[in-house]
Amino acid sequence: MWAGVFPAVATKFTADDHLDHAEMERCYGLQMEAGCDGIIVCGSLGEGPMLSPDEKIEVLKAARKVAGDKPVLLTVNEPGTREAAAIARRAAKEGADGLMVVPSPIYHTDPQETVAALRAVAEAGDLPVMIYSNRLAYRVDVTVDMMEELASDDRFVAIKESSDDIRRSTEIINRFGSRYDLFTGVDNLAFEALSVGAIGWVAGLVTAFPRETVAIYQLMRQGRRDEALAIYRWFRPLLDLDVSTYLVQNIKLAEVLAIGTNDRVRMPRQPLSGERRKAVEKIVRDALAVRPKLPALQTSPRSVEKMAAAE
Repeated sequence: MWAGVFPAVATKFTADDHLDHAEMERCYGLQMEAGCDGIIVCGSLGEGPMLSPDEKIEVLKAARKVAGDKPVLLTVNEPGTREAAAIARRAAKEGADGLMVVPSPIYHTDPQETVAALRAVAEAGDLPVMIYSNRLAYRVDVTVDMMEELASDDRFVAIKESSDDIRRSTEIINRFGSRYDLFTGVDNLAFEALSVGAIGWVAGLVTAFPRETVAIYQLMRQGRRDEALAIYRWFRPLLDLDVSTYLVQNIKLAEVLAIGTNDRVRMPRQPLSGERRKAVEKIVRDALAVRPKLPALQTSPRSVEKMAAAE
């Protein structure tokens, strides 16, 4: 169902801490212009846990306005299953094409609770679901065995694999074949995951560097590994910014320098300052100074996937 580069976009705020609809539409539009294949809103980078349900729906609508026929997924990351089911229902009514569902970020569920909660959200929204498995950030591991329990429900269509163990990607493919659309969710493991069979990339630094991200993905799908690797090696210091407690501030600062937006965040977060800000600025400016010329690409990622399916 899904393949390609899906930016986990940032949420944009005004100086008085309201949603900045115009800036979100501009920034999300840049992702579409670069050839991204979908949008995921209100995730970790999107500061989803800091948004009210009404704000989440507003961000969804902003993405929906610019996405055209490409899918827009809303992240469900509420602490309680009742609240998660409620936002899933609203998302379905307001035009979401799917959900990315995170186990409760507050209560660390056991395997039985995790499976039951994921099932409840999927049933409530009745939309295609990407399971977000991130045991490091959320301390709940959606294991391969748990994925097998969920495989009987056709609404579970994809996995965002963020365990930080590249071996997990192969384990998923060995167990399920193509049952799930396998996405990598760790920016600085993306090349490795695409090398072993992932067909999608839920990306973070793409919001500042969309064309480079799309180029790596397309080149890998077209078998042009060496060209993709050259870009990836340039990109790695930037991609490392995604794997941090400060990933939101890091990436928003990269956006300031690369696409001319702002780095406003919602408290308790604050924009980077002092030596930490200087260090991130140096990483971004150093990369911009030697930004690679991108090779010509044969076709769009979606066309490549269609050709692969036809074969």
